[in-house]
Amino acid sequence: MTALRFDGQVRMVQVPRPQPARSEALIRVQLVGICQTDVEITRGYKNFQGILGHEFVGQVVAAPEAAWIGQRVVGEINIGCGRCRRCQRGQAKHCQQRTVLGIHGRDGALAEYLTLPMANLHQVPASVPDEVAVFTEPLAAALEILAQVPVRPDFRVLIIGDGKLGLLSALVLRLTACELHLLGRHPEKMARVGDLGVITHQADRRSGQDNFPWFGPEPPDFDLVVEASGSPSGWHTALAAVRPQGTIVAKSTYQQAMEFNPTDLVVPEVTVIGSRCGPFAPALRLLAAGLIDPRPLMARVFPLSQAPEALAYAQQPGILKVLVEVSANGH
Repeated sequence: MTALRFDGQVRMVQVPRPQPARSEALIRVQLVGICQTDVEITRGYKNFQGILGHEFVGQVVAAPEAAWIGQRVVGEINIGCGRCRRCQRGQAKHCQQRTVLGIHGRDGALAEYLTLPMANLHQVPASVPDEVAVFTEPLAAALEILAQVPVRPDFRVLIIGDGKLGLLSALVLRLTACELHLLGRHPEKMARVGDLGVITHQADRRSGQDNFPWFGPEPPDFDLVVEASGSPSGWHTALAAVRPQGTIVAKSTYQQAMEFNPTDLVVPEVTVIGSRCGPFAPALRLLAAGLIDPRPLMARVFPLSQAPEALAYAQQPGILKVLVEVSANGH
């Protein structure tokens, strides 16, 4: 089968079709989203070598349970060992022996076929088209914020970063009726959510640091700050923006080292919550109900044969979600 592989360089390869284990399904991939993590892997993140890609929608072609064959599915990306204490208490995504689709120890979705455990699969409602369903994994990551922090309608919330995750987080958090602000560097990106009641702000590019010119001399004092910029400057901005006894949800992973003094958390009694993968079932319900439509975040669709070009295109400034079509409608 054809696949996009990273082994120090990005290249198209021909590899054998994967063979599912006893508890796994074989899935024909239909559509894949390019994620910033895919880009970071090509820069050395996690030292991963293998087939890239983890945001996908596909069709089950072989499974232990016949009822699943032919079903359109999305899949959770963390595969735990199933035996350790963390897996037994429902924390498979934190299993020390886990593999992660297209990120750690397991070939990913930028290929004609992939395998995943049946327990990781979620059926896609018939009303949700592929180009919407492919957003399930990153939308679930945005929903994890609400799973971790009870956001009240009277909260003042700031999202730092106008990339794909920041914008999806805005689509999710606006449903709470909070006073929602988005700080970013690209007006054309922020315009995607500006007409939905999100208050957008242009970061200061001149100083190299984000600041808050719209507040004047008053401190920002946000109840909740979501750091999704992917930049260490975003972390320092979050510290400056959160109120005493407020909460920072850290969504970014930083490849480079960062200076940090815990006093900045201890004295104002700020809570920091790390946040990663989230719940798929609620994400699919939101998409099926039409409460969130991620299609305005789409930039361009490439065929699998042009996957290297898709990965390069996704790295251009101002580009949002790039998709790779592997097989149309499961054929």
